[in-house]
Amino acid sequence: MKNIEKSSKLEELFMLQIRAMKLPVPIREYKFHSERDWKFDFSWPDLRVAVEIEGGTWTNGRHVQPIGFQRDCKKYNAAVMDGWKLFRGDTRMVKSGELIDTVSKALKMS
Repeated sequence: MKNIEKSSKLEELFMLQIRAMKLPVPIREYKFHSERDWKFDFSWPDLRVAVEIEGGTWTNGRHVQPIGFQRDCKKYNAAVMDGWKLFRGDTRMVKSGELIDTVSKALKMS
């Protein structure tokens, strides 16, 4: 099960990084699939760029459990097949700034 409190804090940190870098404001919890209730944590639909924050990867969270991992794979594969550039990051990637640097480059290229 997703740890909402930690995930929310991590997502809020990523949002602060977006603002600090003066990047375009993303849509949060954007439903990208017409048949499934799949949403991206952050998205720029006009650029077809999306970000998923994978909380709990170091604490045995949902994203690393077999069923959760399999569901994520299906979601991410569907997004890529639909033309999305999908970027994923864990706690360390968000806190170090690695993810925001990658996403910033992707937004500038799109």
